[in-house]
Amino acid sequence: MMMALGSFVFGLPTLVYQEFQRSTEWRHASTSRIGTNPASQFLGRGEDTISLPGTMLPGLAGSPVSLDLLRRMADTGKAWPLIGGTGKIYGIWVVTSISETQQIFFEDGTPRRYEFTINLKRIDDGRIDMLGSLVGLVGGALRGALGRLL
Repeated sequence: MMMALGSFVFGLPTLVYQEFQRSTEWRHASTSRIGTNPASQFLGRGEDTISLPGTMLPGLAGSPVSLDLLRRMADTGKAWPLIGGTGKIYGIWVVTSISETQQIFFEDGTPRRYEFTINLKRIDDGRIDMLGSLVGLVGGALRGALGRLL
């Protein structure tokens, strides 16, 4: 298991991303002052986003059904806990976009290769201390999903 978003487990049978790109912002307001530098005030965290670009080669690694499943999860508008394969808890995230490019087709039009990018946005206000009970609930679902995949 590379990572899990809710009950979706990233790995060879489902979907493998090649990069993990994370961007975190912090907000600072500025007020002009006469005769000196502007005053700056820290306003708190800004956006926290993750981008997961990858390549899927059905039959070798990944399944096209996985992209459909992630799209269905995004359609619900719900937020999901994001947990790394090492056990690191990233927080609660929503899927903001999925892009897909199909390449190298079989005679019947079935693609042999997919390029994809999944974009996530953190929405839990940095309160991962609140995830304890949620992780316990999700942990059971993840163990069940892993058991079915392995």
